[in-house]
Amino acid sequence: MLSTGESFLLGLHKHAVCFHNSAALAIVNLDLFSSAEEGKPDFASALKLATQQAAQLRLNLHRYAHAYYTLDAPEVPDSEYDRLFRQLQAIESQYPELLSTDSPTQRVGGSVLPEFSTVRHQVPMLSIRTETDTEATGAVAFDARIRKELGLSVDDGEVAYVAELKFDGLAMSLRYESGILVQAATRGDGEYGEDVTHNIRTIGQIPLQLSANAISLPAVLEVRGEVYMRREDFNQLNQRQLKKIAEGAKGEKTFVNPRNAAAGAVRQLDSNIAAQRPLSFFAYGLGEVSGWPDGLPPFQHHFDLLQTLKAWGFPVAMQTQCVKGASGLIAFHSEIAAQRDALPFDIDGVVYKVNELSLQEKLGFVSREPRWAVAHKYPAQEELTTVLAIDVQVGRTGKLTPVAKLAPVFVGGVTVTNATLHNEDEARRKDVRVGDTVIVRRAGDVIPEVVSVVFENRQHEAQMFTMPHICPVCASPALRDEDESDYRCSGGLFCGAQRKQAFLHFAQRRAVEVDGLGEKLIDQLVDAGVINTLPDLYKLGLTSLVQLDRMADKSALNILKALEASKQTTLPRFIYGLGIRHVGEATAKELARHFGTLDALMHASLDELLQVADVGPIVAQSLLTFFSQAHHQEIVAQLRACGVTWEEGPPAERLPQPLSGQTVVLTGTLPNLSRDAAKAMLEEAGAKVAGSVSQKTSYVVAGSEAGSKLEKALALGIPVLDEAGLLALIKGDSNGGS
Repeated sequence: MLSTGESFLLGLHKHAVCFHNSAALAIVNLDLFSSAEEGKPDFASALKLATQQAAQLRLNLHRYAHAYYTLDAPEVPDSEYDRLFRQLQAIESQYPELLSTDSPTQRVGGSVLPEFSTVRHQVPMLSIRTETDTEATGAVAFDARIRKELGLSVDDGEVAYVAELKFDGLAMSLRYESGILVQAATRGDGEYGEDVTHNIRTIGQIPLQLSANAISLPAVLEVRGEVYMRREDFNQLNQRQLKKIAEGAKGEKTFVNPRNAAAGAVRQLDSNIAAQRPLSFFAYGLGEVSGWPDGLPPFQHHFDLLQTLKAWGFPVAMQTQCVKGASGLIAFHSEIAAQRDALPFDIDGVVYKVNELSLQEKLGFVSREPRWAVAHKYPAQEELTTVLAIDVQVGRTGKLTPVAKLAPVFVGGVTVTNATLHNEDEARRKDVRVGDTVIVRRAGDVIPEVVSVVFENRQHEAQMFTMPHICPVCASPALRDEDESDYRCSGGLFCGAQRKQAFLHFAQRRAVEVDGLGEKLIDQLVDAGVINTLPDLYKLGLTSLVQLDRMADKSALNILKALEASKQTTLPRFIYGLGIRHVGEATAKELARHFGTLDALMHASLDELLQVADVGPIVAQSLLTFFSQAHHQEIVAQLRACGVTWEEGPPAERLPQPLSGQTVVLTGTLPNLSRDAAKAMLEEAGAKVAGSVSQKTSYVVAGSEAGSKLEKALALGIPVLDEAGLLALIKGDSNGGS
């Protein structure tokens, strides 16, 4: 049977990270306090200041730990708490007389909510030391300390370690008696936790009964690990919460991060609510253990313990490795850093543990932490900073995005000065205002975003953000569709921010088509100020083109020829090429058929637009707004003046459409028809051509090398056609197909 000390060593893993606020608190170099007369340190003054500062630090640390652990409502990032915690440690180290038993440095953090029954941990659930040096030197320092404590010389072999992930979830104790789960408890304050058995039973990854065929089970087995929420599950949960809020549900909220969401789910009084929130679990150690069948545990190393946990049916992170020496720790830290953003769950570092359990016992503890383990962090992905201003940026497609201008802050490995607020709804929901102290998050290559506001630091005069209803670039109206969260500039062809996108869309193959006029060339022409609006394309000369980077005379001549050829187009292509919001190829064709001429379309009323097949209120309003703007009328007139032309005539009669109301998906390569030709034929017959298969799909047309779309169609029982079947379907033969 394991001794209490051995069980205690096995159970330690998750270190106590709390959220906290360091605003307006800065550690003072106490050596600066000196007597002007004697030139010696004035220790009385220094001690007085240290006493005051330690008291303030304890107050803040306790408050933010309570918010993080007990209320599951973090107020500030981990990195801020770590800085405050180290400041308090420094003061208590320099002035031991200030150390008190209720100091945050002497306890884990967290408390038990009165609604839950209290569980006393027979083996305390404490924390491990945090190595805040995020570079390779942090791993080197830990290995050096271990070697020193063990009295190893340079000639002795390398120490074996287990390297694990440092999960960002909720530490959990699972007690099994005779292989049956009888109790689950949170860490709480390390000595006492909360009984959350009713909620933990809803987590599918946690076995309710351990297999009798596994390695012999002790009579009492306390497994320790982490309850967490996968990022995908977290995002889906918040989407459901937003939907409830939009529908007017009372008391609903979104969650700040997956850890917050997981903790909130575990601490629900109603297990039905917990069951609806997707939680996961990883095991990483043991607490109290007694009654091994053979008197001793079947392992002598921590890595073997983890394999035993797997054999008992517990999930163990697959990234866990057994490594040797500082070089092995460094390699693991670097490897996981590269994988961090691709992991399906959040981590904020890795954990190193001496592998041999007898060495763990020999190393023992210092203060509240084991000497044989350390958490090696990565650069913080969340930090505190101040909002200096809120600007509105206009994207290539006209989308207006509020952006917080920030006091520079180092987060996620880079200095961040801007963070997206996404849209008006998000900015209002988070209530971000100029002057606010905010938590900013940046993970990998993800655009930095404002996570939340530290409301206690808000200035009284801070004004609520209001989204402008005109474009800040071109002053055109900014409109928001009823079913969308984004405002968009209606300036289209005229708006400078949308200029490059307008040129690309106009020149593409399905629109007016200017062969050779691609993104890189358009970037050069726009950036050099050579073209500003669509008519400028037809004013280009050889001289202006050959002056561009990597543009030879022959290439320039080819572009000019392509521009000349593009002047002869069709009315549907021209309408589509204008880039009117919500107007795709099929709608452009229907508009051209219905009105016959561009002038008739441009002067059509809202009621007249609504008479067009497949044109609803949103598309009609978009057309009306576009053609009512003088700058768009001017651009169309100039394009005509440059020689862009098309055939026009009276409105055409709508031919019978055998596939009206049908949705068709194309996949694979057809023997004779190109994808574009098949799509055009289907749209002409009234079908909607979709890009993905669903239960609403009427037919799937499959050629050679058809992939997952064909498999899904067969699984859903959707009719599958070959090319001959497609042609028969268009002709009205419902029996055609394969």
